[in-house]
Amino acid sequence: MTARALMFQGTGSDVGKSLIVAGLARALVARGHTVRPFKPQNMSNNAAVTADGGEIGRAQALQARAARVEPSVHMNPVLLKPQSETGAQVVVQGRMEGNARAADYQKLKPGLMPRVLESFERMKAEADFVLVEGAGSAAEVNLRRGDIANMGFARAADVPVILIGDIDRGGVIASLVGTKAVVEAADAALISGFIVNRFRGDPALFAGGMTRVAELTGWTPIGLVPHLPAAARLPAEDALALNAARERKAGAKIKIAVPVLPHIANFDDLDPLEAEPDVEVVRVKPGTALPGDADLVLLPGSKATIADLLALRAAGFDIDIAAHVRRGGRVLGLCGGYQMLGRAITDPDGIEGPSGETEGLGLLDIQTRLTGDKKLVAVRGRTSDGVGFSGYEMHIGETSGPDTGRAFALIDGQPEGAVSADGLVAGTYTHGLFADDNQRAAWIARLGGSAAGLDYEAGVEAALDALAAHLEAHLDIDALVRIAR
Repeated sequence: MTARALMFQGTGSDVGKSLIVAGLARALVARGHTVRPFKPQNMSNNAAVTADGGEIGRAQALQARAARVEPSVHMNPVLLKPQSETGAQVVVQGRMEGNARAADYQKLKPGLMPRVLESFERMKAEADFVLVEGAGSAAEVNLRRGDIANMGFARAADVPVILIGDIDRGGVIASLVGTKAVVEAADAALISGFIVNRFRGDPALFAGGMTRVAELTGWTPIGLVPHLPAAARLPAEDALALNAARERKAGAKIKIAVPVLPHIANFDDLDPLEAEPDVEVVRVKPGTALPGDADLVLLPGSKATIADLLALRAAGFDIDIAAHVRRGGRVLGLCGGYQMLGRAITDPDGIEGPSGETEGLGLLDIQTRLTGDKKLVAVRGRTSDGVGFSGYEMHIGETSGPDTGRAFALIDGQPEGAVSADGLVAGTYTHGLFADDNQRAAWIARLGGSAAGLDYEAGVEAALDALAAHLEAHLDIDALVRIAR
């Protein structure tokens, strides 16, 4: 099978590359193609577990779903999971291979290219169309040397490029034309077309803008994509999505407060709750108190649990959470959030930084030791109230203590998680818990609300279909097929 390939790069982060690739994957599958998504290098703390026990960026898992195939570690051969302002965990072909500071990683990149190309060849062997997603901005010429994420990969694999700009943030003409001005001539020669994304208003008003970009660059205008509200129902990859404004839900009976900490991970755990009309999820950043009328405080996952625990204390959230519990409010910790709820987190091997012990919130009588291999596994089980669920675990650390005797759930017949003696505080290593309709409904009922009877997974499928139809209507997909090689 000889696959065509096409790469989608952006003028910046969060311009919509991931969703455009997902929508095109679904559209091409509907046209009869076999499709594989591919992202050479991703930087994200939103990850997904693959069937072979590895991990990839969650956006590539969504793109695989759009292509109606199972996720593979070769769809995202290099995954960087930030643990500090200057360092990240390095995952290669699904397996953690250590940690690197930014400067050190620049030296590692050339050695990773052969493995990136190996994974790319595997994807090409499985499909007749490979959709490649770049990372960040194609114009980051300061990172061009040794690049494996954007033009470096495109040159090495000889893949033509479509450049995506986001008109919603402003300056899209300058961003597109400026990219051609600053990249190397050989790189610019790989760019064949451009897309302007997230347009609002009358498309006729930007017809001149599309023409001018084409004149100044020589690139083919592939289309002007209007803003699509249905895309909000799909999991976001970039933490920049956490900054998006959200309207208050009139009449919502349940308020869930979520402290947003610097290294928040797998925050798509919140998406199914936000889809419920009776639930308002309030994301609270440091500098603002947690709302006193919250029904549940939810501590999400973290890529750097100890650092985020210290950030939580520095923001005073620990005081807010303690007051919430005294008022009879519930607390749920997911993965890293679960670890924070205990009496202590020990890091004897210095996995997250200097070795030592950090005092936890003390809301569960447990302690966590950060050691051992990362656990990456899909799970099925039942919570203590007998309600089934499916999800996945992705963590380092072993948790023990008296409160684990009151298990949050049974997974494969084994107890998992912990619940406090009064039942108000609980923790689990399970991600994806609320994507299970029965489990989500049980939590909403427990908090005094009513679930809307949503089929969450069917909603994701419908959103992917809507996205594909939207791109069919506004992009020249025939031109994309011709450009690919």
